[in-house]
Amino acid sequence: MDKVTAKLTVFFDEHFWVGVFESGDGETLKVAKVTFGSEPKNGEIYEFLLKNYHRLQFSKSIADEKNPEKRINPKRMQREIHRQLEQQTLGTKAQQALKEEQENKKIIRKAFNRQKTEEEKQHQFELRQEKKKQKHRGH
Repeated sequence: MDKVTAKLTVFFDEHFWVGVFESGDGETLKVAKVTFGSEPKNGEIYEFLLKNYHRLQFSKSIADEKNPEKRINPKRMQREIHRQLEQQTLGTKAQQALKEEQENKKIIRKAFNRQKTEEEKQHQFELRQEKKKQKHRGH
């Protein structure tokens, strides 16, 4: 029997209070982001979960790599920690998944807008051609 976990993190992000929902089943992790606006109270969050959880748009599943931890030499662990702190990362795994989902949506939106623009250009071209035909009919 698989264990399903859910986690909600609420934090202040410059102008708004944001909630990050993480859902995992041991092997995969899915993430959804919600902007609350003003600081939500516990009751408001609970009510939001009851009413709107089914509407949340979770990101694609990503592999969740949680290995059982082996005993590591403390000095080696300290060196690893310093190496990881020196590398600039985008944040937690959930934040990286949100960023990836945002990039995917951006690509889809750009493709849709490009197609819409091409259709509009084609429509305008057809209107011009029809107008030319009307002029040459010799009223």
